[in-house]
Amino acid sequence: LSRAGFVRLTVYDALGREVSAIVNGQRNAGSHTESFNAVSLPSGIYFYELSIDGVSAGAKKMMLAK
Repeated sequence: LSRAGFVRLTVYDALGREVSAIVNGQRNAGSHTESFNAVSLPSGIYFYELSIDGVSAGAKKMMLAK
């Protein structure tokens, strides 16, 4: 992160439903690592969105393969 702020990292399924809020809180500037436990999710296409202080970097696509 280039600056400190309120960070939200959310994962959505292909229908746009939120399946996980990985980060939802204040973070300092710098590098961070978070774990995403997808054991209860089926394989498929998901989207994740990172926002800092309410400004989104846009949704990105990811593929979960088990």
